[in-house]
Amino acid sequence: MDYFWFRRDLRLDDNIGLLEALKYGKNIQCVFIFDTSILSKLPSKKDKRVSFIFDKITELKNQLIELHSDLRIYIGNPIDIWSEVLKEGDALFFNKDYEPLARERDSAIQKIVEENGAKIFCFKDQVIFEENEILNKQNQVYTVFTPYSKKWLLEFEKLNLQFHDNFDFSLNLNKVDKPLPMPSLKEIGFLKVVYPNIETNWTENCIKHYEETRDNLSLDEGTSRLGVALRFGLISIRKLVLAANKWNQTYLKELIWREFFMQILYHFPQTINTSFKPEYDLIEWRNDESDFKKWCRGETGVPIVDAGMKQLNQTGYMHNRVRMIVASYLTKNLLIHWTWGEAYFAEKLMDYEQASNVGNWQWAAGSGCDAAPYFRVFNPLEQMKKFDSKGDYVQKFSPESVFFDKDKLLKELLITRDRALKTYKYGLIRAREAF
Repeated sequence: MDYFWFRRDLRLDDNIGLLEALKYGKNIQCVFIFDTSILSKLPSKKDKRVSFIFDKITELKNQLIELHSDLRIYIGNPIDIWSEVLKEGDALFFNKDYEPLARERDSAIQKIVEENGAKIFCFKDQVIFEENEILNKQNQVYTVFTPYSKKWLLEFEKLNLQFHDNFDFSLNLNKVDKPLPMPSLKEIGFLKVVYPNIETNWTENCIKHYEETRDNLSLDEGTSRLGVALRFGLISIRKLVLAANKWNQTYLKELIWREFFMQILYHFPQTINTSFKPEYDLIEWRNDESDFKKWCRGETGVPIVDAGMKQLNQTGYMHNRVRMIVASYLTKNLLIHWTWGEAYFAEKLMDYEQASNVGNWQWAAGSGCDAAPYFRVFNPLEQMKKFDSKGDYVQKFSPESVFFDKDKLLKELLITRDRALKTYKYGLIRAREAF
């Protein structure tokens, strides 16, 4: 028997690895693994993402049952599971994952599978261009977005990109008389959590008016809300790119940013916990734990920052504009290292995707490739005035923050801004001397 392993691609339509597996042979058995090497590191047994994935896996299993097949579900370490399952010399198909730990896992699995005489096939699915497909004239990685995006668009024009939505999924799937039971969340080691509605707003109207609505904090329909769908592969990137190219080039560039950060993380995996520009790690960060806890809880006294953090804690989501504001406040005004904020987002965000999260946090801190300069410090009051002029967003998530002493807060923000500029400047001077 041959196997297809669902991972970050929880869909049947336009799933490249699955389609290739079905073309390759008969009796393809679909598999999903609740990876205990990942799940065991989660700080709480009440994790919104685990409940969400559980529900989506249940839906996927039911779709396969309707095709007279099934989804075989394992709980454990994928390396151990595939070492046992593939002893008979079968083939394993899956789509690539570009994150550092995933690459280590897949490399270990490939070695074990080949030692057992089995075959392993992996495919590009979650990106249009992967790690070495967009290079400069010297065959080097782009570390600045604008030339990368220009090259990306040039290469995209050469593609005959297709969305595979007309495929007989019953073809060559393993047929079963009686499906296997679905394990419970309790068996996986977690408790059921009610998560907010995270349906996407992927409509032509939304994408065409993206520039007009994306920064309106009070408008729930202002963004496509596709982060979670992209993170878990509930929707095909080819479908999104083809539509975005037709409807709105600005939105298309947001999808290109995603691939830019993925290739950066692939080639510079150390940037998970160290700055892309190493001199920024020599800055004398305050890293005040009390300030950090207040930031996490949404108790800084800065209305839009507190509203954003409370939105995150309550829903597992934060508006993209506010993500930039809270990141700037943490790294600049509070002088707390960006890795602290990145780790908190990793714990709370439903749509957490490592490459984009690391890339955007480093952008906010000034330490990343193509980052905002260190002297760019967002003024939260000006941001609130511009993007939440009526106070609807703050009122919704942090109503107690509506009444505040504007003059006192402005004074505090100016003081902390000046402190940040001096600290950054001094740290970078020290770094130049050290290097």
